[in-house]
Amino acid sequence: MNCDEAAALLTAESDGEIDRLRSHAVRKHAAACSTCGPRLEALSEIGRELREQLPYHPAPAVLRARLMAEHAAPVARHGPVPARRRWFGSGVLAGGLVASLVWLTGTAWLQGGFGDDDLSTQLVGLHTRATLGNRLIEVASSDRHTVKPWLSARLDYAIPVADWASAGFPLAGARIDRLDRRPVATLVYRHRDHVIDVVVRPAATATPPAVHTVRGFNVAVAHGTEMEWLAASDLNGADLAAFVQGLAHGKVGVASE
Repeated sequence: MNCDEAAALLTAESDGEIDRLRSHAVRKHAAACSTCGPRLEALSEIGRELREQLPYHPAPAVLRARLMAEHAAPVARHGPVPARRRWFGSGVLAGGLVASLVWLTGTAWLQGGFGDDDLSTQLVGLHTRATLGNRLIEVASSDRHTVKPWLSARLDYAIPVADWASAGFPLAGARIDRLDRRPVATLVYRHRDHVIDVVVRPAATATPPAVHTVRGFNVAVAHGTEMEWLAASDLNGADLAAFVQGLAHGKVGVASE
C-alpha cells in the first residue's frame, strides 16, 4: 500500500469502518510512513477527545416523538411488525440519531463551539480540517502564473500571488475555502516543518487582533493592496505576524525560526 491508497482510508480506519484486511494494510503502512503515521494518529486523537470531552445532548422530546411516529407509520399500512424487525429498526433509528448528534457536535467542536463565529476560530478550523482531511492543496505549484489564474477562474476577485522561497517561505499551492459563507482564496506556504495557510480576500472592516492563539495555533492578520491577509499556522506568533505583514506589502523577510 502506498500513501495515495492509505490517505483515502485513514479517516475510515480511525473510525473503525473498514474490514480487518485493509485495516491491517493501512496500519502497517502508517507505522513505517512519516506522513501517514502522524495523520492517522491525529485523526485517532480527535476521536478520543470527542468521546472523552463532548457533552451528551439527548434528542428533544418533540424530535423523538416525530421520529418514532414516522418509524411506526408502516405498521398501520402493513400490519404488525415481527419482534426481531422491530428491534432491528429501533436499533438503526437510535444509531442514526447518535451518529447525527456526534457528527453535529464534533463539527461544532472542531470549529470552536456551537454558535461561535469568531474569525480566528474559523481560520484555525479551516487550517486543521484541510490538514487532517488531506485537502491541503487543490492546485500544487510554486508558479504564480499557474496559481493565480486557477484562483481567478473560481473567484469573483483576483489576488497577488508570489513565491517567497528566497526568504524561506516557498509557495506550495492553493485551494478554495469558505469563510463567512463566501468562497475565498487560500495560499499554502511552507517554512521548514510548518504549514502556513493564508486566506486572502477583499479587505473587511472587522478583524481580530494582529496575533491571536486558538487551540495552540497562531493567527495573524494584515492589510495591503486592498486585500485582507489572514494566516493560520503552528509557526511562532512573531514570525507568522512578520510573514503576513510582508505578504500584504510585497516584501517578506527571513524568519528567525
